[in-house]
Amino acid sequence: MTKVDRRILKTQEALKNAVIELMAEKNFDDITIQDIADQANLNRGTIYLHYQDKYDLLNQIMEAHINELKEMDTWACEMEWADALVPYFEYFEKNYVLFSTMLASKGAPSSFRTRLLTSFMEGFRGEIDNDSGKNAELNEDVMLQYAGTAYVGIIEWWIRNGMPYSPQVMAKQVGTLLERSL
Repeated sequence: MTKVDRRILKTQEALKNAVIELMAEKNFDDITIQDIADQANLNRGTIYLHYQDKYDLLNQIMEAHINELKEMDTWACEMEWADALVPYFEYFEKNYVLFSTMLASKGAPSSFRTRLLTSFMEGFRGEIDNDSGKNAELNEDVMLQYAGTAYVGIIEWWIRNGMPYSPQVMAKQVGTLLERSL
């Protein structure tokens, strides 16, 4: 694996931060490449060295966060719900600006929410209790849609309301609810 120059990483990070900051102020469709360049204190041409356009930049931001959450899925599924969800809520808290912009903002592209929902539903698929019989009458697709939508919805609520509870409290509450549902 080749090592990426730190200057490139720093530039890409500045561009990602710039677009997220701008999205907190106005609709994504209204943001121009020049706006992003100005916010990042870079030349317009520099953006095109790294991304095809603002949509490519946004797509890479979304993909990076979805992938980080998926990586957490690999070890979280071995834990109890309440314990497993703490790192997720800590991640949402740490990346508050991104999630508040992408989930709680009316001007953000809905594709992030859709991708997040799909990712959570995939992660929940292996968590359905098929052994105890409590879900015998339930369709797996309905259960996944219900649990995934509830999970994304509670994250949105938590962020929109200024994170009124700690990640630990949220993990315990949501973990209990998901355990009952799945």
